[in-house]
Amino acid sequence: MPSEFPTKAVLIHFSGPDAPGLTAALTGVLAQNNVNILDIGQAVVHEHLALGFLLDVPAGSSLTSLKSALQDLARKLGLQSHFRVIPKDAIKHWGFGLRANHFIITLLGRSITAEQLAQVSAIISAHQMNIDRIDRLSRQLTPDTDAANACVELAVSGDPSREVAMRAEFLATAQRLSIDIAFQRESIFRRNRRLFAFDMDSTLIQGEVIDELAKLAGVGDQVVRITEAAMRGELGFDESFTRRVALLKGISAERVHGLIDTIPLADGAERLVQTLRLLGYKTAILSGGFTFFARSLQQRLGIDTVHANELEIVDGKVTGRVIPPVINGPRKALLLAEIARSEGISLEQVVAVGDGANDIPMLSLAGMGIAYRAKPLVRQSADQSISNLGLDGLLYLLGVRDRDLQAHEPRME
Repeated sequence: MPSEFPTKAVLIHFSGPDAPGLTAALTGVLAQNNVNILDIGQAVVHEHLALGFLLDVPAGSSLTSLKSALQDLARKLGLQSHFRVIPKDAIKHWGFGLRANHFIITLLGRSITAEQLAQVSAIISAHQMNIDRIDRLSRQLTPDTDAANACVELAVSGDPSREVAMRAEFLATAQRLSIDIAFQRESIFRRNRRLFAFDMDSTLIQGEVIDELAKLAGVGDQVVRITEAAMRGELGFDESFTRRVALLKGISAERVHGLIDTIPLADGAERLVQTLRLLGYKTAILSGGFTFFARSLQQRLGIDTVHANELEIVDGKVTGRVIPPVINGPRKALLLAEIARSEGISLEQVVAVGDGANDIPMLSLAGMGIAYRAKPLVRQSADQSISNLGLDGLLYLLGVRDRDLQAHEPRME
């Protein structure tokens, strides 16, 4: 802003059919009339332009001649124009608003409806926050296939003391409307993350390797009951893991490795990791599962680092033990910190993704912790919760638009 406040502030708004060169023509007139641009905003929706300028018209400059020149040009360009002188107290309020806290609210689902937008914007309004910008990040908001993604990003500003209450309301609203609502502070780190760390079972893949091994051993029901109790946080991970692995004793190594091609990747996992690699991110698997499966994923997806449990096999048979140390929740967080440190990456630049109670320590440590299709305890503990899209929906939380990736993705025949 100029020193203190402008002599005369004028808001000018242009709207009409979009075409190349409109902004250049209009700013050319401004340049000829000795005015300062305090603020500018432009949006195009379905080839219709909305362009606004907030101008400081210094003493001695003619607002009448400026207005006349812009109106004449707007008519030639097929645009409507509106002029409004802004009172000094409103300019002061605007100036103070520039120093407000800024947040990003992201709506994610298979479609985004008017009802969903209405309820989210009502929450924003109830907490006296202002919507500064709205962007569509997906190709469409009402996709033509069930597998497509829909995403809208809202930039808002307001009182940071409202954050906790808004998060709670967004979580409840998301569950009621069957969408995901992410709420994060705008910062220099949001578009500058550098490391993604993933849990494996029920996160990168659609299932639990230990449950599938248990079926092979004929103890599936017993292991599933222990697994569910552990994932709900009702049973300590180390105890539950030791009990489950002991039940696997006697399975042949051949049958163990035969699982590698039987458990599918999570929806969107391949697209997410390929995109992260394209953008230069480091990736890691930090898993309470087993190395034989994690290393196969590492080769398939191009993951940089893997830490998982080594299932002990002697004379071609599972012994019912793992080789220490066990990768539990605290160790996942420790490994995450070690990887970040070795790569020279701030923890604020780390994204951790998981679904179980043993993922909470690393989700809490990372700059962004994401509960992916997670249990209630984990959803309540994480910064963000995604349940309605595939893993590639996480790209929207970084501000990545579908159109940004079109040139880098395989063309559909």
